[in-house]
Amino acid sequence: MAITAQMVKELREKTGAGMMDCKKALTETNGDMEKAVDYLREKGIAKAAKKADRVAAEGTTYVLSEGNHAVILEVNAETDFVAKNAEFQNLVKEIAEHLLQSKPADLDAALQSTMANGSTVNDFITQAISKIGEKISLRRFALKTKTDNGAFGEYLHMGGRIGVLTVLEGTTDASVAKDVALHVAAMNPKYISRDQVSEEEVAHEREVLKQQALNEGKPEKIVEKMVEGRLKKYFEEICVADQAFVKNPDQTVGQFVASHNAKVADFVRYEVGEGIEKRQENFAEEVMNQVKKN
Repeated sequence: MAITAQMVKELREKTGAGMMDCKKALTETNGDMEKAVDYLREKGIAKAAKKADRVAAEGTTYVLSEGNHAVILEVNAETDFVAKNAEFQNLVKEIAEHLLQSKPADLDAALQSTMANGSTVNDFITQAISKIGEKISLRRFALKTKTDNGAFGEYLHMGGRIGVLTVLEGTTDASVAKDVALHVAAMNPKYISRDQVSEEEVAHEREVLKQQALNEGKPEKIVEKMVEGRLKKYFEEICVADQAFVKNPDQTVGQFVASHNAKVADFVRYEVGEGIEKRQENFAEEVMNQVKKN
């Protein structure tokens, strides 16, 4: 199939690999994006895919808790200027308070739910749009609970560019839970522990690492041992319990939490705009600028 500039651009954003490497990968895999990612990783050109590292959507995240219940949400706006506006910030807080009280099942139910002021969340946002003059949207939210022997960790980075809510069980010390939330904000893990990683994902990663080692020219008799070592490192990258704790790299997050007789029960990390492309960049212009430099 024909390999377009847009496909090359997407693969570059996912892998950080060079333009020509991305084009070759897509050509070799007949335009299959996921296979192209694996191809680049097997060649040692790219790390594990990180989708939408480059995003343009603005807005804020917010975390609110009361008793054994907490909510984390993301509300988007078109510009950073509006996201920092006091009226926008108040809107976010009011929506958070409503979600925490009403506990809707999903986003559609949330938008249709009636707030204390008598309007639905959807109408409330529409009214704000007419005042502020920008498109505003409630993008997502998550409701979490804990026991009386648990603690919530709440952390907002850069005024809400990243929001994290952690749930610890076994301790009521909110400062411990907040330290874990700060770590999650910095390291962006996908899972709590390796037993949450599906067999399919582990098998897929093992195969990629095997091909990577073989392509490096490593003897086949030691490849399996190398793969297991690299797989351990992979778990350390994606599982919060196995990650070196940002405040004390000499211990893992799992060890830090265990020292307080607790465990990480759950976490949610939202980064404003992740997965959203706000505008198409001029890829042809980018290519021309690169050509001129060479």
